[in-house]
Amino acid sequence: MPTKTCPVCGRPFAWRKKWERVWDEVLYCSERCRRAKTAGEPKTATSSPNITKQPYIKD
Repeated sequence: MPTKTCPVCGRPFAWRKKWERVWDEVLYCSERCRRAKTAGEPKTATSSPNITKQPYIKD
């Protein structure tokens, strides 16, 4: 089976049956890497926009 390397995470990924007709167009190994392509940085828990960097203060 043919393989490619994901440009976001750098991991190799293999051909899948569901990519049979579009293999030449497949660039990313996963949906997560496809979404991270424009972020410019790897996805981590601290880089999520929903997580604040301020400590939790109990009222």
